[in-house]
Amino acid sequence: MSKHRLNRRTLLKTAGGLTAAIALGGGAFAATASAAGTADDGFGLTIKERDENDPRMWYYRFATNAIGWNPGPAVNVLLPDDYHTSGRTYPVLYLLHGGGPGQDFITFDRDLRIRDLTAGKPLIVVMPDGGQAGWYSNPVNSNTGPRNWETFHIDQLLRWVDANFRTYAEYDGRAVAGFSMGGFGALKYAAKYHGHFASVSAHSGPPSLRRDNGAVAHWANASSAALDLAGGTIYGAPLWDEARVNADNPVQNIERYRNKRVFLVAGTSPDPVNWFDTINENHVLTGQREFRALLGDAGIPHEWHEEPGGHFVRPQRLTDDINGVIARLRKAA
Repeated sequence: MSKHRLNRRTLLKTAGGLTAAIALGGGAFAATASAAGTADDGFGLTIKERDENDPRMWYYRFATNAIGWNPGPAVNVLLPDDYHTSGRTYPVLYLLHGGGPGQDFITFDRDLRIRDLTAGKPLIVVMPDGGQAGWYSNPVNSNTGPRNWETFHIDQLLRWVDANFRTYAEYDGRAVAGFSMGGFGALKYAAKYHGHFASVSAHSGPPSLRRDNGAVAHWANASSAALDLAGGTIYGAPLWDEARVNADNPVQNIERYRNKRVFLVAGTSPDPVNWFDTINENHVLTGQREFRALLGDAGIPHEWHEEPGGHFVRPQRLTDDINGVIARLRKAA
């Protein structure tokens, strides 16, 4: 039996009270999509919409039995400037958005100018939907149909990208990074699917589900119950699925970061006026310090930055991260 109990009434009350303040993420590519009826391509995905008119930013929306909502999950695929003329094969960065209303696959384009940050760089950037509070996970239960984001990303989208673009479909050809909820997702995916990603980055992403009496796991449950699952939860309530928490928790899987590039950013001076920002980034900062200490004790190299400010993506650090990803992964050729 788990000691981590959370009354369902309390869970939903908490989620309702905090909905407006859920983790930031930001971004937008307003695709003028054309309808498409491409049949299931063998990966469980059917293309519903696509827009390949922009030379660099290509947009797709899918139907999949992993995600049972209308209009279906979407993805932006940002191509290198010379993709259409070079004939080269490229490494891929999977870039995961944060949580909250309005945060989705367009976040990094709208708010962080990801096209400018990658201009001239030999890298494909894949930016998928992850739900308002999907937590890059398959939930224990959902009252709104399937919301299996982990299945969509790892079993379907990753394989679809490798089949449809000139990528290195191998460990040294892929990186995963994210902000806030997406930073947690990146750390989780890199450890849980160790052979998929050679580089992992968390920009204000929490690395511990259990720290502070399970604050992040409880928040994942509360936010998903309120925003995505109609009272369902990621990890189970009032009792957690302990095996799932153990498998997903970065600090419990330190050895799985060995031989990877690890890049961490956290803020040191959250906004004193914004109480949620303060609580959120203080927790991220202490959690990342714990994670870094565990990595250090294990002799696993990692790059870390503590920056002034609170819970947001720092464009310069994202630029540094992109450059580090390119240096670590197999070179375009």
